[in-house]
Amino acid sequence: MTAGSSTSRRTVLTALLAGTLSVPLLGAAPASSASATVLELPSPTGPHPVGRRTLHLVDRHRRDPWVPAARGRELMVSVSYPARSSDGAPAAYMTESEAQRLLELKGLAGVVPAATVAGTRTHARLAAPAAAGRFPLVLLSPGFSVPRTTLTSLAEDLASRGHVVAAVDHAYESVGTEFPGGRVPPCVACDHVGVDVDEATVVRGRAADLSFVIDELTDRRRTGAPARLIDPGRIGIAGHSIGGAAAMATMAADRRVRAGVNLDGGFFVPEAGYRLGRRPFMMAGAEAAHGPGSTGSDWAATYDRLHGWKRWLTVAGAGHFSFTDIPWLAEQLGPADPEVPLPGERGWYITRDYVGAFFDLHLRDIPQPLLHGPTSSHPEVVFQRP
Repeated sequence: MTAGSSTSRRTVLTALLAGTLSVPLLGAAPASSASATVLELPSPTGPHPVGRRTLHLVDRHRRDPWVPAARGRELMVSVSYPARSSDGAPAAYMTESEAQRLLELKGLAGVVPAATVAGTRTHARLAAPAAAGRFPLVLLSPGFSVPRTTLTSLAEDLASRGHVVAAVDHAYESVGTEFPGGRVPPCVACDHVGVDVDEATVVRGRAADLSFVIDELTDRRRTGAPARLIDPGRIGIAGHSIGGAAAMATMAADRRVRAGVNLDGGFFVPEAGYRLGRRPFMMAGAEAAHGPGSTGSDWAATYDRLHGWKRWLTVAGAGHFSFTDIPWLAEQLGPADPEVPLPGERGWYITRDYVGAFFDLHLRDIPQPLLHGPTSSHPEVVFQRP
């Protein structure tokens, strides 16, 4: 979500929900051709094979902000990690139940089969043996109403480069997240944000969620093998849309997080950017929404409050979902979205290159010339206030 729109918050929320699995082109694909299409995520670029484990975490010391009667705050976490070669089963993109909820929301249940979306080919193997060593941890938080699966390609690429990556779904904030027992809770927050609560409530709640995930993943007594892979002194965080706001809020509240990235999200909380000290932060988003001339963005004010290493990048022609899997997958089903000039494939390469470079620099101490300034290989990317 972006801040300061001239439309009502409820209208913005409705627009985001309508775009959960779609750009408009998805409706143009006949059911017969969609069912015959095999979707596939981009191949990871790092040297490591990728393994994945899925964890169900429950913070029983917190009341769920959306459903107070729930027994604690529930989270689903996909942990992607550097692995050794394995002939284990490929990790699923999402379950058919999750895919079906998204398609029903958009009115595409009879156009794109849930099995087509759920069957998207990933590059991770279930429970693959872990690579030797200890690696930085990167947390990922998705956009409001959108499941963590929309950041799968980024998670796989970062894991292949030598990071443990935890993509987090926050209960009752997604239209399609399956919990143990086949439960797919409704997006209760979707009925409240912009009506009787504001976006800052989501941001602060997610920050508490993400700190809890760090607690769990770095405690060997609780998560076992994943904790043995993680170097707790090297933790980063990134998020898309309101997940990007949560990334900064988590850093402000939790000194364990060394570096963060916001992908095309507003910040929503007052005086965002304070309390980060000199820790590095990068903002990367659509030029139309977050360029210096955008009166609806809070990026300029936030950028001025950052006192460490920082970058403000805008991408020409990008849309709100250009930093996720959605355009990449949608273009495999039909023609490109005419309202988003940047091709889905190009959006993926830009996201992969800059986010990967950021975490390789700040968590692995690998120099990254790409982050020094504009390059001919990425002409769409503009460095604001270099």
